Amino acid sequence: QLARQLIQCPVCGDDHIEKRLSAPRLNLSRSADPHSGSGEASAPARAASNEVALASPQAEATQAVLRLAKAMLEQTQDVGPRFADEARKIHYGESQSRPIRGQATPEQTRDLLEEGVPVMPFMLPESLKGTLQ
Repeated sequence: QLARQLIQCPVCGDDHIEKRLSAPRLNLSRSADPHSGSGEASAPARAASNEVALASPQAEATQAVLRLAKAMLEQTQDVGPRFADEARKIHYGESQSRPIRGQATPEQTRDLLEEGVPVMPFMLPESLKGTLQ
């Protein structure tokens, strides 16, 4: 499956997946207190099992960026490398006002901001570019 790139990351869609070492799973949640006889898990064991269920902060941040990127792509028109020119036309009323996205060099972005054209740089990671559109 890996060789044929059939496995993808469910968060970002990247197909460069590799197996890594992980801690062994120890079934400590059913360890019984010999004095109580109840079979209830101890508080530390319950806390450990809850920690496993929570997503890592990095994964949560990646998911948030992905949701934002998808929303941005759905609500904007791609003007590609003409972004700076189109943004100026919209700002000065020479073109219809609409949300756009595209590519601009750092110099073009700086010039737009100095002119008062509201722009927001948003860099998509390479692994997300092909999967979102």
